[in-house]
Amino acid sequence: MLIHQRTLQKEVSLWGTGLHTGKECMITFKPAPVNYGYRFIRTDIAESPEIPALIDNVVDVLRGTTIAVGDVKVHTTEHVLAALYGLQIDNCRIEMSGPEPPVMDGSSQPFGEALQGAGFQEQDEPKNYLVIDETIEYHDTLNSVDIVALPLDDFRATVMVDYKNPALGSQHSGLFNLEKEFMPEFSSARTFCFLSEVETLANQGIIKGGDVDNAVVIIDKQMEKEELLTLGEKLGLASDHLILGKNGILNNRDLRFQNEPARHKLLDLLGDIALLGMPVKAQVLAARPGHASNVEFVRQLKKYADRNKLARQYQHEKKAGVIFDINAIQNILPHRYPFLLIDKIVEFKLDEKIVSIKNVTMNEPFFQGHFPGNPVMPGVLIIEAMAQTGGIMMLNGKNNTKESVVYFMAIDKARFRKPVLPGDTLVIEAVMTNMRRSVCQFDAKAFVRGELVCEASLMATVMDKPEEKK
Repeated sequence: MLIHQRTLQKEVSLWGTGLHTGKECMITFKPAPVNYGYRFIRTDIAESPEIPALIDNVVDVLRGTTIAVGDVKVHTTEHVLAALYGLQIDNCRIEMSGPEPPVMDGSSQPFGEALQGAGFQEQDEPKNYLVIDETIEYHDTLNSVDIVALPLDDFRATVMVDYKNPALGSQHSGLFNLEKEFMPEFSSARTFCFLSEVETLANQGIIKGGDVDNAVVIIDKQMEKEELLTLGEKLGLASDHLILGKNGILNNRDLRFQNEPARHKLLDLLGDIALLGMPVKAQVLAARPGHASNVEFVRQLKKYADRNKLARQYQHEKKAGVIFDINAIQNILPHRYPFLLIDKIVEFKLDEKIVSIKNVTMNEPFFQGHFPGNPVMPGVLIIEAMAQTGGIMMLNGKNNTKESVVYFMAIDKARFRKPVLPGDTLVIEAVMTNMRRSVCQFDAKAFVRGELVCEASLMATVMDKPEEKK
């Protein structure tokens, strides 16, 4: 994979009609500086507002991925972003004279060819790869969708689709080398849908620019001639423009690949992964993916990336099985001996869950006065250890910990199940239950040798540190 970031040598433009909005648009790809990423600029709107192509800006995933900042939207971004990602372009300014990129032939190939024609410029800055070093999973049981990222010092993607429909059947496809395979093997795979969906989509007004020339329509139902005429009218097509193909495709169109639908699903996946804002080193396996599941999977990747960013910020020496050691914890929390009550963080899922370890030794200062003949760790200190664990979970990459402090607002449902004794190891698990602005609620449990010893629900807030009085 490439080492340095790259952009375009010169600008290039394409013109066409948007698939869903039906509006004409000029799209212009322009060179951009290092660390710029992908940004869409709506030149048809006053002051040319900018919409960064980032997962946090996704607002809709109905038949395509729509991003927005405020009321300004860009629809169906995936084919453009797939071309940029597939060609390993890191920085590009994308100017548009309308709300949706032109659909072209329903694939990424026209964009890819235009970008190749503009040429690539290597930049003096290394790529910021997200290196996956643990399994990251997304599962949607209701829709039977599974997407997994596995550690790999490269990028590969495999997609399987199975719509339980005899018109399509089961298909799979795999991309193993972006540089060699993206353009010839995947960029030309066109968007597709089933004939049974077309009328519904037309009635919903979301394929105003759709045509049998920019989408593969798979025949999964029979239609009488009158039904086809009515459908043609809804699509704005001539009455004799639609025929039921004998090869299972509307108008007898030939597939570009036997597994073109699976290849297009992989193309869409690349376009949605591009919303992470950085290239990925991983093996991605996806079963029955769609834009909704792709977006949720990328959100998982972003949480992993943010957690790793925090780990690099505070954990300077990588240790197996440790996210933050005691030195990192002291950089995050203001507490110090004898009131720093956690030793390390061993699991951290941003905004979801955190697990800490507290080794309880006879040297703890509280044992000198708390039942010295029969030492027991005070329950309030177990609660405090839970609170400190949750305080680290509230760190989300946006708060400057040097200028902030966590204050606890409420403790509820506290229960002490068993005594904690010298020599015990507390495993504290805190799970986020609600996060609203700077206020966080989480449930915490403490275990010793797998047995629950304490549990409580806690609420806390992050506030700016008060200014020191001179």
